[in-house]
Amino acid sequence: MKKDWWWQWMLAAVLVLCSGLGLAAEPESEEGLWYSVDTMNEGLPGKMDVARLRTPREAMRSFTELTNGGDYKAAAHMLNLSDLSATEQRTEGPTLARELAEVFRRGKWLNISSLSGRRDAVIEDASGKDARAGEARRDIELASLDVGSDAYDIRLARYRIGELEPVWMITPESVSAIKPLYARFGPSRFEGYIPDRLKGSFGLLRVWEWIAIPVGVVSLWLVGKLVHLLIGALARKLPSGSPSIFVTQIQNPVALIVIALITQMMIEYVVSFSAVVATTLRVMLIAVMAWGVGAIALRLIDTLMLHLTRHMVGQIDDAKPKDERKLLTTLYALRRVIILIMVVAFTIYVLSQVQLFETLGMSILASASVLAVLVGVAGQAVLGNILSSFQLSLAKPLRIGDLVMFEGQWCYVEGIFYTYIRLRVWNERRLIVPVTYFASKSFENLSAKSTKEYRSLELTLHLSADIATLREQFLAFAKEEENVIEHHKLMCSVTAQLGATQTVTCFLMTTDPVSGWAAEASIRERLLAFIRDEHPDWWPRQVMVVSQQDITRPDQLEQR
Repeated sequence: MKKDWWWQWMLAAVLVLCSGLGLAAEPESEEGLWYSVDTMNEGLPGKMDVARLRTPREAMRSFTELTNGGDYKAAAHMLNLSDLSATEQRTEGPTLARELAEVFRRGKWLNISSLSGRRDAVIEDASGKDARAGEARRDIELASLDVGSDAYDIRLARYRIGELEPVWMITPESVSAIKPLYARFGPSRFEGYIPDRLKGSFGLLRVWEWIAIPVGVVSLWLVGKLVHLLIGALARKLPSGSPSIFVTQIQNPVALIVIALITQMMIEYVVSFSAVVATTLRVMLIAVMAWGVGAIALRLIDTLMLHLTRHMVGQIDDAKPKDERKLLTTLYALRRVIILIMVVAFTIYVLSQVQLFETLGMSILASASVLAVLVGVAGQAVLGNILSSFQLSLAKPLRIGDLVMFEGQWCYVEGIFYTYIRLRVWNERRLIVPVTYFASKSFENLSAKSTKEYRSLELTLHLSADIATLREQFLAFAKEEENVIEHHKLMCSVTAQLGATQTVTCFLMTTDPVSGWAAEASIRERLLAFIRDEHPDWWPRQVMVVSQQDITRPDQLEQR
């Protein structure tokens, strides 16, 4: 009896375990991965293309393609217009789709490739740093835009309409935000005068933007130049001293600030650029204005320092008392501290304006800024070389493998490093040159555009030498050289004459300087051998005049 009781308990435990394993093996239910609705956009003509709305990426790619092609009626099916009546859906749906496309184009550039390509929009993070990795979503944010003191979100949500396949569409809350967003980021009055043929897209920008940006840059440059001249005229009218010095030094910063303010006013009230241009200009204007204000403040500090130096210390040299020289050293140390504070303050301001604090903590960023400035002050020479190496890497005035002339020597660039450049001299020696040398001094890069080089060789011969015969031999020898190219540029002419000698110069185009040097040497040797073997009388020689007739001419010899 007791034995049967234990068998019953063991059988029950096995059944519970098996049922639990079976339950765990069942697929997870998809309830909660979408919003279920009975109908959607019944007032719109046509049908929704479900195949184009299966993933967030497909949905927004389709919306962009349709709006770029002007098919706003089809694009309206990608908006959840459930808050509108059937009549309003039919009349306002295409308009809302067009306005939303303009908001994306001007207010927030949408990177479609960054959207999820999965139907459930699962967050994929191979690094494992995102705590939500592997989490399926039915609602994602496309953009968040500010209009005055209000913020509006444009979101994409997943809906299942009846028994159809779930699709991704713009949410009703986002649809209701289209009007205020379009009023803020939509076309300005100025664009009403732009011809329609210039409103089409060309690359990332529209056609009229490609025209307006260069024209605007030139116009703003002229405005800045005018401001610069006006401030210079004002400085000349001021009495000599600290005021005139200060006004003269702030010409460039004030001109840049005026340009930035005018550009900001144009963007706000005159013309509305696309999101790519607007975002770039916004960051640039913030940086320019911050730099301008900081430069003016720094010029003011320098002027005050100069004033104090002149009145408190005077002309400083080692003949002055130690205390006065110590005071000047303290003043310049104070100047460095002020510059450090200004750099940190304006760096924090600029980064806060471009909203980098959303991903970086203020304390970490402030510490990094202070550390960067301290490192910059302590290691200006090293940092100067590092920045110069980046400059060379971006501008590429010389590249690895280029042939350059360094202090009269042929050198190949063997390596470009952070602080120095390693050159290989023609005799296999190595030269270590600071990067700043090539960033601040002019140098000859024989490989900058093409390795071709036009070379020449000279021969000094007697006046009796037959130039036509010599020219024929030079052309024949040059055409046989592998590294001599562009034979139509071959030339052999008399370039000088002195006494009884003449200088014959031969010109040839070669593939590169080193091969050209070898070809030049080879042709010179062959020409010398030809003259030695065939016409030894062409060599320069001392001639004694015994008559007014040239005895070296054959016809004169026959007469004698």
